[in-house]
Amino acid sequence: MAIATKKLLQSLLDITRQNLNSIEKLKNQPIDLLNWKQNAESWSILECIEHLNRYGDFYIPEITNKIKTSNYKSSEIFKSNWLGKYFSKSVSYNEDLNKMKTFKSMNPLNSELDIETLEKFINQQHQIIELLDKSKNVNLDKTKTAISISKWIKLKLGDTFRVLIYHNDRHIKQAEKTLKKASK
Repeated sequence: MAIATKKLLQSLLDITRQNLNSIEKLKNQPIDLLNWKQNAESWSILECIEHLNRYGDFYIPEITNKIKTSNYKSSEIFKSNWLGKYFSKSVSYNEDLNKMKTFKSMNPLNSELDIETLEKFINQQHQIIELLDKSKNVNLDKTKTAISISKWIKLKLGDTFRVLIYHNDRHIKQAEKTLKKASK
């Protein structure tokens, strides 16, 4: 997959802004609704968002550091590789949401959560928007980041952004579905 760097960054920015708007709306919901679960194994709205916060806690400092230390100047085209495509596709939202097992450290099931969970996510989205802007000055192909499941596997920065932002989108849609069920 080859795409104009500007087009990729704009697309990721648009998704991030949509995600941010969705969570801003959730702030108006009662806490009982935000903590409602369909069953003992399913996640509440706040658990969906806490899951994303935990990934943000890893990826935001990682991306920040790689952008700061990159010596590669930006290029007009970004080319994803097979690994980036695989991870991006596996975390992307689709209607027939393929259930995925999450790592224990990233699983917020039965966590005590409150409105601060949403505030943290909102703050992280503002940081991601800033990082997308800063990344315009580095090469999204040659700048590489570690991934949360292994320090040894490196992804191109463009793919790391895709994975992080598509994953956010996936679980925000999950949270929105949970809200619909809870509101019935």
